[in-house]
Amino acid sequence: MTPPLLTSRAEISIERPHRWAKQLVTHLSRRIPSEQSPEGDVLTIGGGKGIVHVHADKLVLRAVAPEAESLAHVEGVLARHLHRFARHETVSIVWIR
Repeated sequence: MTPPLLTSRAEISIERPHRWAKQLVTHLSRRIPSEQSPEGDVLTIGGGKGIVHVHADKLVLRAVAPEAESLAHVEGVLARHLHRFARHETVSIVWIR
């Protein structure tokens, strides 16, 4: 039996969320495996996954991993890159576990 996966989610209000989602996925997928799924763009980050999609005019980031350390790593990678790209925007990322 596999252990349950830990998850977290951040809904980010930002202008042009589709633009930021595309830029984030395009950039990260140059270095790490990615695939499209019904949930959104799925990026394999370390031992976990980051899922990026837009819903109701918000950029939604999800992190999924088998343990807390991997979950924090996925959250950190997604957040750091988004902050770097959108440095001229007011971006508040709050992860809900």
